[in-house]
Amino acid sequence: MTYLPDESNSDSDGAPANSERAGSRRALGCAFEVVETLVLTLLIYLVIHNFVAQPFEVQQSSMFPTIVPGEYILIDKLTPRFGGYEYGDVVVFNPPSGSGLDEQGIPFIKRIIGMPGDTVSLENGRVFVTRGTGSPVRIEEPYVVTEADGSTAPTICPREDCPRTWIIGDKEYFVMGDNRPHSQDSRLFGLVDEDTILGRAWLRYFPLERIGLMERPDYPALDTEDR
Repeated sequence: MTYLPDESNSDSDGAPANSERAGSRRALGCAFEVVETLVLTLLIYLVIHNFVAQPFEVQQSSMFPTIVPGEYILIDKLTPRFGGYEYGDVVVFNPPSGSGLDEQGIPFIKRIIGMPGDTVSLENGRVFVTRGTGSPVRIEEPYVVTEADGSTAPTICPREDCPRTWIIGDKEYFVMGDNRPHSQDSRLFGLVDEDTILGRAWLRYFPLERIGLMERPDYPALDTEDR
């Protein structure tokens, strides 16, 4: 009598091994997909963070009442690469090295008052900007903090050896905070190099009741002057 091999036993003997190998391949594939997703997410985040936009928590009171401590803004890093900065832009930058203000590693947030090629001067508590070889123009600044009597706080220099006049070179900016009596800015540490600017304050997204775009003020007196 001839006995044939039991094919069902043979299949069942190999099934567990095949199943284990298939399971390992599936687990390895899932792990690879997870790692791939994480790496891709990290790359997208780094690209956006370094070249497009960056969240920033305001920790200083120098921009009061426009921006108050504890508010969160989104820094626009993209458009300044193509269009540069303009008068009235609120910018975030690293304090000049050697000023003693850069030791904590906390970026500053101020408003651009003077552009490359300008001369900025302070007279009787007010700000004058000379564009190129033009005449000094007093700029109106409705965003500056007010005194108890409702008048605009004067813009004075916080140090005795203040030059009161600053000639701005190429790729340099003169910046000041809106809270003039309580702002460490170009009056104290001088001009800001363009390379130290992280970007333009574009959107305030927290707290929700103050959400909105950071609007740039108009300076009609400067618009009438030729650069």
